[in-house]
Amino acid sequence: MSGYVYIMASRKGGTLYTGVTADLATRAWEHRDKVLPGFTARYSVTRLVWYREYDDITQAIAEEKRIKRWRRRWKIELIEGMNPEWRDLYPTLV
Repeated sequence: MSGYVYIMASRKGGTLYTGVTADLATRAWEHRDKVLPGFTARYSVTRLVWYREYDDITQAIAEEKRIKRWRRRWKIELIEGMNPEWRDLYPTLV
């Protein structure tokens, strides 16, 4: 089963959230529409700004854990390498 590591943001340079999922479109929608209570709903972290697909969900889980330990600056560089304007990438998924 494949998987995704993704980063959500409240705005450009705002609050970040790193997660992992097997269904990126559904998970991003859940964050955007604040379907589930928690960190992203509380802090309006609703913009999908970065993601990467992995062939195996266990690889994705390991990468998510690694990225979560990163310094904020490294996460910002990762985002800006793919999405310099911090556009919401959700519309490209659906």
